[in-house]
Amino acid sequence: MAAVSNDGAPLGSTVISLVNKLQDIFSRVGSQSTIDLPQVAVVGCQSSGKSSVLEALVGRDFLPRGNDICTRRPLVLQLVHIPPSKPESAEFLHLPGRTFHDFSQIRAEIQAETDREAGGNKGVSDKQIRLKIFSPNVLDITLVDLPGITKVPVGDQPSDIESRIRTMIMSYIKVPTCLILAVTPANSDLANSDALQMAGNADPDGHRTIGVITKLDIMDRGTDARNLLLGKVIPLRLGYVGVVNRSQEDILTNRSIKDALVAEEKFFRSHPIYSGLADSCGVPQLAKKLNKILAQHIKAVLPGLKARISASLVNLAKEHASYGEITESKAGQGALILNILSKYSDAFTSIVEGKNEAMSTSELSGGARINYIFQSIFVRSLEEVDPCEDLTDDDIRTAIQNATGPRAALFVPDVPFEVLVRRQISRLLDPSLQCARFIYDELMKISHRCMVTELQRFPFLRKRMDEVIGNFLREGLEPSETMITHIIEMEMDYINTSHPNFIGGSKALEAAVQQTKSSTVSKVKDAVESDKGSASERSGKSRSILARHANGGMADHGVRASSDIDKVLHSGTTSGSSWGISSIFGGGDNRVSVKENTNSKHHNDPVQSVLPSSTIHLREPPTVLRPSERSSETLAVEIAVTKLLLRSYYEIVRKNVEDLIPKAIMHFLVNNTKRELHNVFIANLYRDDLFEEMLQEPNEIAVKRKRCRELLRAYQQAFRDLDELPLEAETAEWGHSSPETTGLPKIRGLPTSSMYSTSSSGDNI
Repeated sequence: MAAVSNDGAPLGSTVISLVNKLQDIFSRVGSQSTIDLPQVAVVGCQSSGKSSVLEALVGRDFLPRGNDICTRRPLVLQLVHIPPSKPESAEFLHLPGRTFHDFSQIRAEIQAETDREAGGNKGVSDKQIRLKIFSPNVLDITLVDLPGITKVPVGDQPSDIESRIRTMIMSYIKVPTCLILAVTPANSDLANSDALQMAGNADPDGHRTIGVITKLDIMDRGTDARNLLLGKVIPLRLGYVGVVNRSQEDILTNRSIKDALVAEEKFFRSHPIYSGLADSCGVPQLAKKLNKILAQHIKAVLPGLKARISASLVNLAKEHASYGEITESKAGQGALILNILSKYSDAFTSIVEGKNEAMSTSELSGGARINYIFQSIFVRSLEEVDPCEDLTDDDIRTAIQNATGPRAALFVPDVPFEVLVRRQISRLLDPSLQCARFIYDELMKISHRCMVTELQRFPFLRKRMDEVIGNFLREGLEPSETMITHIIEMEMDYINTSHPNFIGGSKALEAAVQQTKSSTVSKVKDAVESDKGSASERSGKSRSILARHANGGMADHGVRASSDIDKVLHSGTTSGSSWGISSIFGGGDNRVSVKENTNSKHHNDPVQSVLPSSTIHLREPPTVLRPSERSSETLAVEIAVTKLLLRSYYEIVRKNVEDLIPKAIMHFLVNNTKRELHNVFIANLYRDDLFEEMLQEPNEIAVKRKRCRELLRAYQQAFRDLDELPLEAETAEWGHSSPETTGLPKIRGLPTSSMYSTSSSGDNI
């Protein structure tokens, strides 16, 4: 009879049957790879005896056989112990409702199902065949028979068949919840065993690998596998089990598995080398060891398995909720659309205000990006602008002279300043409008990130909502741009020279004179230092200077220039007006220059000397007139004053713009969108004639909902089954057994009675 616990149940049946049930649940929905369930993978090279070991465990011939590769698809074999009163039977997962009692039909179905998927000419597939066998002569074990490792492709097999099979095997045995049954024939070199090599790669510590040595009866004379079985060649924590399979002759002569098991036990007990290992060798001992280790392994991984199923259940529930349910009635459709529009508007506002639950920690998003555009892009760009960077001294000189009209000015006119400062203020319009466009783009990006998962279900509704919010944002951009234009135009229309922060004419003049004097002194010093040459050159220059002093020209000009600057300083400090600047900026100096230039030209022009004295011909003025390039201290002061006034007033305007432009954008574009978005959605989309069109679902959404519902039910059933597992009773199963070495530290061993005992009646086989 089968090994049982004190309460009469087969040892480990509860946890193993639970895992079998979970495997069936997940296999029906095609999600066997989602949760890695405990199982035993049988690995070995072609013709290593894997199939014979599996048939011996079942006690029946049911696997395809032949000289070439027989296992061409993974066969998941679930052995389920049943009471002796019930007949043996088998079920395939791909044939629900059909029960097999004839094991030859099982072999035929395995072959037919293999051919359907892998072809009839030795092809290989990784798609599983799941077979459950109910028998009173088995222990609860779940095994996966994998294709044997082959070297040379045959039939329709690809040239890389070995690599493909190794990859398939590794995909099973690398999973920590999978036990590895490494089958190796004794008549080959164990050090070169493909099965043990792959098991070592997947389980380097050897915690999950059980070694099976087959064909011990056909080893060369004088050789034995005792050291292999004792783990002295390649140690394994779970140890080795030696078995003797039926030979090909035994199979051809229809020798029963019962007789083969009797012969196997006789071989081990009578062999002089293996008699001391007889109690740990043979297929019955392998079955008990597998059952024991698998049950213990399942108990070890169950807590983690339950946690993974629980986490997957939560995620599936969320996904299923996102797909929602199909609503047919108009009232239900209207309520659904109203709910979506409200949630969308709330989500939009939350992202802008930084209250979104799914806040990113890796980059700025939502309202933080808007603030970055205002402060780090717009404001910083304006602060880096020099209002005089595109104004040369010639530009300023030209503007000043143009402002005097036909007369020479007695004072510096304010027209050049206003013209130049308006031109600089107008430069602020483009970056301000560009800032509004940037904010518009950010709001569009925020709208695209709202409720992405929820609206995947309704692409037509999503398209309509995108159109509505796009139009609404464009409408909000227009008043923003209009207000920005008005702000810049207001600054240009009224130049407020009475602003408390404006430098004013007096201070500007004082600073400009000081700046000009310091510049003149440095130039004089440079000229003195560079004016060192030969003695003759210095004496020549001295004579020239003396001659000019005798004529009074140089001295008079120097005195007059100095006197003019003093007058400017005096008038600049005493006048209260911003524009109370002395006549040094116009008047006498210019008139003297004109007279001197006229006299000079009159005497030096060769044409004038030959013409009659009564006729004076003037040269026509050129098409383009440029201001005189005459450089004087007075002119330098005028230019410096203008630049100081420009910079001072530009700073005032810049600060106003930096403050008012973001306010205008926030009022007309951002805040208006937050306030009115929901109302705009209702006005444009909450219409009975649009409900059906907007709530149309694509076919893939319906498929995903169905698939998600099936998975959800499977995981719910799996979770309920795990909750119903009597862990206390299962723990009690392990406490009253006789000791037996299996390689696991906490396993006690099994009762001495065995379903394979030779003293049992034939009914047990």
